Amino acid sequence: MPKGPRLLEPCLVRLSGRMNFMETRTVFIICIIMMLLNGGMLGILHRGLSPTLQPAAKDWRIGTLLFAGGSILVAIQDLAPPWLVLPLGNTMLALGVLLYWRAVRRFDSCAETLWLFAPAGLTAVGMVWFTAVSPSVAARVILASVVWGATLVFAAYSLYRNRSPYHEVSRYALAGILLLTAGFMVGRGVYFILYMQSVDSILQSGSLLNTLTPLIAAVLPVIGTTAFLVLCSERLRAEWERAATIDFLTNLPNRRTISSTGITRFNAAQRAGTVFAAAVVDIDHFKSVNDRFGHDVGDLALQHVASVLANNCRGPNMVGRQGGEEFVALLEAGTAEEALVAAERMRSAVEAQPLQLNDTSLPGQLHLTVSIGIGQIAPHDRSFDDVLRRADKALYQAKGGGRNRVEIFNG
Repeated sequence: MPKGPRLLEPCLVRLSGRMNFMETRTVFIICIIMMLLNGGMLGILHRGLSPTLQPAAKDWRIGTLLFAGGSILVAIQDLAPPWLVLPLGNTMLALGVLLYWRAVRRFDSCAETLWLFAPAGLTAVGMVWFTAVSPSVAARVILASVVWGATLVFAAYSLYRNRSPYHEVSRYALAGILLLTAGFMVGRGVYFILYMQSVDSILQSGSLLNTLTPLIAAVLPVIGTTAFLVLCSERLRAEWERAATIDFLTNLPNRRTISSTGITRFNAAQRAGTVFAAAVVDIDHFKSVNDRFGHDVGDLALQHVASVLANNCRGPNMVGRQGGEEFVALLEAGTAEEALVAAERMRSAVEAQPLQLNDTSLPGQLHLTVSIGIGQIAPHDRSFDDVLRRADKALYQAKGGGRNRVEIFNG
């Protein structure tokens, strides 16, 4: 053993002597059973996940099963040829960790890369060398610790870097589990470098480190699987909430959201005695777009107009899709003139930005225009619908006046 201060070794030795440890192989078996149960549970729940989450869940499940398989081979290393079970078992464990990394990358729709699995090849070659050519338990432990530690740190970083606007708490919990496991593996590798160069086997009982190894390793496939499932659940809930409030084609607030927001703003304006206006926006001659070019181009036209309106609906103003080719903008305007300016900005932007069509069978540009009707809050109004009805009447005036214009209802 190397000379120098050995503060950690005496502590572990004293603790090991005072505690009645289970046989290390028994700990491995208990952890393997827990891994298999968690992998099976994830398999049962797999079909209940959305198609966007299933590839990530599949990787996590396979990684957990590889963990269990690799742990079985490590646990029987003294009952089978070491040159066979140790390289195979450790490679399976490395692949399990790498699949966890790919699972979190797939969860966030990161680009695929086969280079991610390169450490598994390094592990396989190194384990064969340090088992059959130059046998060394410490070298095998150090190699596995480096591969695990680096992979888990990268996986935790992927979770943090790709954090979503959904504020998933479980994302940070899972990242913490990955970092905790990485820290233990790195510490284990350092300990082997300093104090355990002559160790005979990691199955040796009476060693705190050997007992802790399968327990900490099981944190990933057991507790980590739970955190991953909660992460999937949070994402599903966020997607359902988004689907209930966002129009799937245009990504604008849908009719339900516009209505609830309009009611809230109408009530606030009534209490404060301030001006509130709603604008109904309709794409001119939209039926002819569908008739001439088909519904696919019609969908592109809707998306294009929605994007232009959203980009030009500034400040606290809000625009959403009412249905069909009709949109509604909620305008926080101090005066009727300000509401007209805001609506005119949207109208002129749509006129100035034609839809670019890449299909060679279609014209290169599709010029679109919108008609806009504005309704303002009035003292006798009882609901947001009263404002919206006036905006509809103003829209009819705009269409009757030749389209591609803005009108405000003054009746």
